Amino acid sequence: MHHWFTYPNLSPIAFHIGSFGVHWYGISYLIGFICVYVWMIRPVALRRLALTRDQVQDFIFYAVVGVLVGGRLLYDIADMIAATKNPTTHCSLGCYIAHPINFIAVWNGGMAFHGGVIGVLLAMWLFVRKHPKLRFTVLGDEIVVLLPIGIALTRVVNFINDELWGTVCNPKWPPWCMIPGANATLTNPATAGQYHHPSQLYEAILDIATLPILLLLYRMKPRDGVVAAAWFTLYGITRTVAEIWRAGGIPFLGLHGGQLLSVPMMIIGGYFVWYFATRGKVQERTA
Repeated sequence: MHHWFTYPNLSPIAFHIGSFGVHWYGISYLIGFICVYVWMIRPVALRRLALTRDQVQDFIFYAVVGVLVGGRLLYDIADMIAATKNPTTHCSLGCYIAHPINFIAVWNGGMAFHGGVIGVLLAMWLFVRKHPKLRFTVLGDEIVVLLPIGIALTRVVNFINDELWGTVCNPKWPPWCMIPGANATLTNPATAGQYHHPSQLYEAILDIATLPILLLLYRMKPRDGVVAAAWFTLYGITRTVAEIWRAGGIPFLGLHGGQLLSVPMMIIGGYFVWYFATRGKVQERTA
């Protein structure tokens, strides 16, 4: 069967500034934070949040630290657990202790999305404590609307970086499957040279598909917290679906990889959509 695409083998480095290489991975994170910032400094958002632009900038700093610390910490933990099963492709605790730089080596890739979410939630809690007039639910609503853009871009960068490939395809279907590049990061190196599902792109498409839903829901002006809880639920759904084709992870109760954390997101998010929609407060806004 003829397959439609050949993996393009793009460089993970977008451009150089002198000898310093700027990676696509960092650019995707930067664009994501810029999108959140631009949305939060809209006049209607500033009035709803009761914050100034400078205070929004302070929050973005909190969020950046939360994403980096939480995302990297959970990745390191998952890497150590995976090393007990496959020490040749993962780093054990002894490996991290022998090379401490690996604990923070985000420039080599390796960020756990769910850890980043936990880190941002903690950052939000700390920031709200600093601003007593700000409600956690209102802050959450303003953060998540354009979040799918940054998440989808990061998944596209996973594709550029030749990582997070999906399971091996049926040789005859689907035609958009690709043979990973020579430097591919595969859960099972024995499958190198075979066609794989581009699960990174599947997830990117699913993530960006939530954007119009969140925009429409926001325009409906629901009670505080509904939009944030809706994103939480939608991400749990899209990630759970995308993981069907994504390789790796240690199976547990029929789930594996990100599904172990995404299914609870669906349940928790769905509950809070109902809770905030029926019992939540309403922060006055004019647009």
